[in-house]
Amino acid sequence: MKFCRSALHLSLPGLFLALVSCVETKEVLVDLPEYDDPPPGAANFLGYTNSESKTPVCGNCHVGQFSEWKNTGHASAWDDLQASGSAQATCEGCHTVGANGNAVANTQVGFAATKDERYHDVQCESCHGPGLPHVTNPDNDANKPYASMVVALDGSGACGECHQGAHNPFVEEWSVSRHGLSTANHAAEEASCGPCHEARGVFAAWGVKANYLEKEEQEPIAIGCPLCHDPHDATNSKQLRFPINVANVETNLCMKCHHRRSEPDPTSSRGPHSPQGPLLVGEAVGWRPPNFTYTERISGTHGSAANSRLCAACHVSRTEVVDAASGNLVFNSTGHLFKAIACLDAQGKPTTEDDCQLSQRNFRACSTSGCHGSQDAARSALITVRVRFELLTGTVDALLARVPATEFKTGDNLITTAEGAKFNSALGKMHGSGAHNPFLVEALLTASIKQLQTDYGLQPPPDLDLANTLSPQR
Repeated sequence: MKFCRSALHLSLPGLFLALVSCVETKEVLVDLPEYDDPPPGAANFLGYTNSESKTPVCGNCHVGQFSEWKNTGHASAWDDLQASGSAQATCEGCHTVGANGNAVANTQVGFAATKDERYHDVQCESCHGPGLPHVTNPDNDANKPYASMVVALDGSGACGECHQGAHNPFVEEWSVSRHGLSTANHAAEEASCGPCHEARGVFAAWGVKANYLEKEEQEPIAIGCPLCHDPHDATNSKQLRFPINVANVETNLCMKCHHRRSEPDPTSSRGPHSPQGPLLVGEAVGWRPPNFTYTERISGTHGSAANSRLCAACHVSRTEVVDAASGNLVFNSTGHLFKAIACLDAQGKPTTEDDCQLSQRNFRACSTSGCHGSQDAARSALITVRVRFELLTGTVDALLARVPATEFKTGDNLITTAEGAKFNSALGKMHGSGAHNPFLVEALLTASIKQLQTDYGLQPPPDLDLANTLSPQR
């Protein structure tokens, strides 16, 4: 049996002599909780101090992280596997402490080498690596077992080494999503984009001060699993860092990034960038013409209380693809393409394609959420919205083409009617606006047409019926 030993420095007040305070410093050695030497072949992995209480050796000192971890699914990974009815030896590497998830190259370590129950479940060392060097010399910085935050696009590293495959292909989908490819954009060139397009920037913006292996490296890090999912904390569903069921752009996980440039900027000519959050909840979005009368924050849209998962209801929707002839599972989509009504291939598998026909898209989430009676009903509603938006944005653009160029200026701290209408037209053309809040966007477009008519004396097409609006379903 071994003990960790730690030195505590205590200051004891001395006597006051001649108005001078003396302080006596004593070093006291304190015995911390015991641990057993790891068995041969474990390669310095320690596992549980006590398998019955599920207390990792690391948890004896890192009490805060342990108290959070024990409420996560990782803490019950072994029992969950046994209860699944399909436990196989090939599954054990992801339900025990071993090489998966950390930097150890040898795969036969921890449970794989010893079959010892002290290595059951996904414990601290599953991500942080073998703990014995740190336990025996915790003051040595070289022994601090920082976890990796980088999941490679090929699935290697950190969370990706287990959360992949036909069972749960999180990495396969994430790696071809815009989150997985987030470092291949302009974030590296424009620092202002970092808080949403690069992992370190996101952590800084969110106040996350965690240490990790790549923290001091210069290469950009993609928006991977540990950005949205907290490895230790199960306060929110799926260990998400922030809730997804709150209609607030400051606290909703998705909206913390998807709320940029939702209103026109008087110092810039740029159009809307990622206004999905404000648009969904119906606040601080678009150019509001004078006397704009649309006052309802939400009007029967996907941002209502009826859609409790908000963004995730459509963008993170699981889909099982089953072979019609055999009934066998072909693919189990996790929704980590983050595509709403995704395009489907010949097998029915969601793809990253953007330009397929509506008949080739998956509207399953729309019907299973309870918002629409069937996939066909949801598809029909979207077709109606798109036709209406094409008519309205086309009318706005035709009117703007007749506005004097002097009405479009940058940097004058003024939003003219022409500039505001142009912003609203761009908002109406954005992919997804027709689903995020069709009634508010239509109101903005209709009001823009009326204001262009009032301020510039322009007449819209005589056959344009502005009174024939979309009908909110309350």
